[in-house]
Amino acid sequence: MSTKRCGIIELPKIHDVRGNLTFVESSRHVPFEIKRVYYLYDVPGGASRAAHGHKALHQLMIAMSGSFDVTVDDGEKKRMFHLNRSYYGLYIPPMIWRDLDNFSSGAVCMVLASDYYDEDDYFRDRNDFIRAARRKKS
Repeated sequence: MSTKRCGIIELPKIHDVRGNLTFVESSRHVPFEIKRVYYLYDVPGGASRAAHGHKALHQLMIAMSGSFDVTVDDGEKKRMFHLNRSYYGLYIPPMIWRDLDNFSSGAVCMVLASDYYDEDDYFRDRNDFIRAARRKKS
């Protein structure tokens, strides 16, 4: 996989003077069926999260509140995205390493995932990820 496949997806936004509404529909607004939703919150200042990759999982990350940075890495190239709008989601396909940091106070990161939790789908060691990524590209 390449970081070129990672990108911002603009989600529908319904404007209303009483407050805006954004929604996400599985396989319509995201390029996968949503099977799991989780969120990160109360991340201490200076802390980072993620630092892993997935073999088969697709994800969409959304800053529901506050902001944070996501660095995606395919083993050769890195790209950084600053998420700070609840109607923008960052699509991350399989075989991409991700690091989250620079969380603002009160930041909430919601993640939509294409499958149920499976520890066997994770790369926890960056060197293992890089070796697997190089094998896939050759």
